[in-house]
Amino acid sequence: MSRKVIITCAVTGSIHTPTMSPHLPVTPEEIVAASVGAAEAGAAIIHLHARDPLTGKPSPDPKLFMEFLPRIKQQTNAVMNISTGGGLAMTLEQRLEAAHAAQPELCSLNMGSMNFGLYHIVDKYPAWQHGWEKDYLEATRSGIVSNTFEQIERIIREVGMRYGTRFEFECYDVSHLYTLAHFLDRKLLTPPLFVQTIFGLLGGIGAEPEDLMHMRRTADRLFGKDYLWSILAAGRHQMNLCTMGAIMGGNVRVGLEDSLYIGKGALAKSNAEQVSKIRRIMGELSLEVATADEARDLLQLKGGNAVAF
Repeated sequence: MSRKVIITCAVTGSIHTPTMSPHLPVTPEEIVAASVGAAEAGAAIIHLHARDPLTGKPSPDPKLFMEFLPRIKQQTNAVMNISTGGGLAMTLEQRLEAAHAAQPELCSLNMGSMNFGLYHIVDKYPAWQHGWEKDYLEATRSGIVSNTFEQIERIIREVGMRYGTRFEFECYDVSHLYTLAHFLDRKLLTPPLFVQTIFGLLGGIGAEPEDLMHMRRTADRLFGKDYLWSILAAGRHQMNLCTMGAIMGGNVRVGLEDSLYIGKGALAKSNAEQVSKIRRIMGELSLEVATADEARDLLQLKGGNAVAF
């Protein structure tokens, strides 16, 4: 039976740094172009972070978000999904600034505190374009990404309940699925849940097929028919696990936030290139790709006319 697969594209993120790829969007103009290209290639949802246009460092500044959000909206019908994860070492208040300013249809929400290791990447690069990059990555050796029960509840109440924003629940491990079930049981959330299971980041679950199947089985048991499943896999695992997940009934996420590559040893030249590739794969599997409005219906979003940009 034909079904619709939602493609999300995460165009820049806060993990990779400018030294790692000349194609990583940094300025508002580059983020607009990347987002429009991804939407035209078939992405229904665009997941967004902001960066300092001079240095490429992740930034929580809502003014930077407002330099690209209205322009993307003018040029596409895509759902814009604003990060509440922000960047490493940002406070919760900083991470929520853009969501408060934009009141978007969709926000990401990490479902737990975790080690988030990027320090192992440092040795791959003998020189850096900007002084902040190496220290930013090295800091993950001793730091954590914080999303306590209290912080998660604040995000749900301050963003979800206040603005009618729904969430992409980012689950990096099995425990995060149980945390999500906890908030559902407390009736702080209403279905359908958009559950993004994330594989292959140091500190989270691995990227083996067995890991993906275990996350799927657990989510099925906890949420039954009350959720839509999506798959995000880091680096070289991106296309393989997204394909496997789609075969198993999932939606997919690609983009330069998650992987800088289009194939073995080949940097992706754009986000659209990754979207086009996963869309071709979906077509070969006889899976139909959802439009932005179909994604809105599936996720029960409030609509693009109800945002603050």
